[in-house]
Amino acid sequence: MQKQISNLDKLTLSNDFLFKHVMLRKRICKHILEEILHTRIADITYLEAEQTIDVYPDSHGIRLDVRIADAANTHYNLEMQVKNPVNRATGKFLLPKRTRYYQAMLDTDMLQKGQDYDELSPTYIIFFCLFDFFQDSQRIYTFKKRCLENMNIELADEAVIMFLNTLGTKGDVSPDIQSLFDYINSNTINSNFTREVADTIVEIKNDKKVRDAYMTYEMRMKDMRDEAHAEGKAEGLAEGKAEGLAEGKAEEKTATAKRLLSMGLSVEDIAKATSLSVEQVEAINAE
Repeated sequence: MQKQISNLDKLTLSNDFLFKHVMLRKRICKHILEEILHTRIADITYLEAEQTIDVYPDSHGIRLDVRIADAANTHYNLEMQVKNPVNRATGKFLLPKRTRYYQAMLDTDMLQKGQDYDELSPTYIIFFCLFDFFQDSQRIYTFKKRCLENMNIELADEAVIMFLNTLGTKGDVSPDIQSLFDYINSNTINSNFTREVADTIVEIKNDKKVRDAYMTYEMRMKDMRDEAHAEGKAEGLAEGKAEGLAEGKAEEKTATAKRLLSMGLSVEDIAKATSLSVEQVEAINAE
């Protein structure tokens, strides 16, 4: 128990658990959105934080860090991304298609049965990234759908994807956003805003409800890691068993072929009897 509490004390804003709880402070979250989007927001309402959306029973659920709607019914999903995930089997980076899936799930969740498509709310999916995914040093990468034949034509589906690169050096951001990037990167406090964020983090860490929630969160994460490890081990055992059975069958066919060869049967007949190829039987005969 003491170790889990100690772990909470060591967390920084880049941790998704702490990031979520800081973003649940309305004044801080609202200010960040206003500074990023260069607009005034009357008010924000929190939808279920860290909500898992399973639109269909067999669909791949997504866990959202912070989901918000403003007074104009624009929806925002804020995510902290520390690592750049990659599919080990293909070598492809997962972040672009993850945003595509997040957008699809948000839209499907918002559009209730019987509603028209034009009732879909404008959406912003915003990733705070501790790495430069696009390797162009931009502080903010903003994506909207545009016509390739004429880039002045926008699809205007009101769906925006934003990657906030905390390591960026190009493009203008407000002093408070730059100070937030510095704070995320190195825990450096260099503005009144990051001082407020840091003070809020201390307050959050001293909140007994948060400490209890973190213990539950840690146990849940451990269970998920243990489950994934067990599944991987089971898959490995199953693959090993299948490989062992295949090797056993191959050895059995080879032994049968040798016996039939010693009895003087032709290579062609042995191939038919053992389901081996003629070349395989000839190779056995040459040994």
